Amino acid sequence: MTSIGRDEYPVRTGNGHYMNMINSKQDEHYMLEAIKAAQIAEENGDVPIGAVVVYENQVIGRAYNQREQLNDPTAHAEIIALTQAAAFVESWRLGGCTMYVTLEPCAMCAGALVLGRLDRLVYGCDDPKAGACKSLYNIVQDERLNHRLEVTSGVLADDCAKLLQDFFSRRRLEDAEDKAGFGEPPI
Repeated sequence: MTSIGRDEYPVRTGNGHYMNMINSKQDEHYMLEAIKAAQIAEENGDVPIGAVVVYENQVIGRAYNQREQLNDPTAHAEIIALTQAAAFVESWRLGGCTMYVTLEPCAMCAGALVLGRLDRLVYGCDDPKAGACKSLYNIVQDERLNHRLEVTSGVLADDCAKLLQDFFSRRRLEDAEDKAGFGEPPI
């Protein structure tokens, strides 16, 4: 991979090669919108992951994880944002759209991006445990499928990762306090 400048991010093309893409200001702008959505998920007690779908420089879908809130394993930010975007354009075909998401999508969400025919995926940090766009699988660029997305990873990755790290650190601390009896009333 070639060296990249401050305003460039590596983009994996359909054939697995990397190229430089200079549109980081726009990518950072929309990733900040996804981060704001992720913060709402955290406020609601869910894993802080946010997503926005952009079409012709307009946000047409904006969502955050709602699995805990809705008790729904499919209530990922990406799925909810795709549903909003499809309703906006009145079609399940989302050609011309870009998904911005704070964490590398899982297999379910990556599959939905392919099925929705989006043009591009931009995500913040990698997900080594469940990522299906680079880390464990590469569903969005699998040549056996009938559609592939352009992928840009690492946009505001440190900010996106910090949201998740802080959330899980607090969660572990709360769990430890509960196990130590700090969260229970005295007998």
